[in-house]
Amino acid sequence: MNRHSALLLAAGGSTRLGRPKQLLTTHGVPLVRHIAELLLETGAERLVVVTGGAATETGQALAGLDSVLVQNDDWKTGMGSSLQCGYRALGTDPGLLLIAGTDQPCLTCEHLNTLVRQGESHTDVVTAYGEEGRGIPVLLSPTTQLRLADLRGDTGLRRLWKNGASTPAFLHAPELGFDIDTPEQLEAAIRAGWIDRD
Repeated sequence: MNRHSALLLAAGGSTRLGRPKQLLTTHGVPLVRHIAELLLETGAERLVVVTGGAATETGQALAGLDSVLVQNDDWKTGMGSSLQCGYRALGTDPGLLLIAGTDQPCLTCEHLNTLVRQGESHTDVVTAYGEEGRGIPVLLSPTTQLRLADLRGDTGLRRLWKNGASTPAFLHAPELGFDIDTPEQLEAAIRAGWIDRD
């Protein structure tokens, strides 16, 4: 499998949900730790976790894992600053870069491994949620990683492929289109057995 590093975005304040989504639990394990463990299972050489809101509690949830925690003091400005913060912390030559978030309870190691395997034949691989949707998890080539510095605010990763600068391959995984942003989505995830009820 390709040499790669991993970046976990765990800096959001979860304002719509009303509580830190990264600290929700799945089978007794904080969601942020569960997804960090999935990233490590892919064989990532390095794992950087970007924290922001609930940074202390997130760090406690990750205690003992082989990861580097980086505090993004500008996390309220959006995903762009967290991507830049995490990428800088990876240092030089991270190889391919696998990026995930903390609000997809359906995410599996197989999803992540498939992205890495597809990196053998494609420059970038993004997850497709449907006919139009795309997003994380995503695998970025070293060339595309250099463009992370161009991101601003809450534009996220989609700008990297805007104006045809490059064309990513797609991992079709509509189940990953379900994330947890609102109390209603949280309740649906609890009913489905993906998230523990308090």
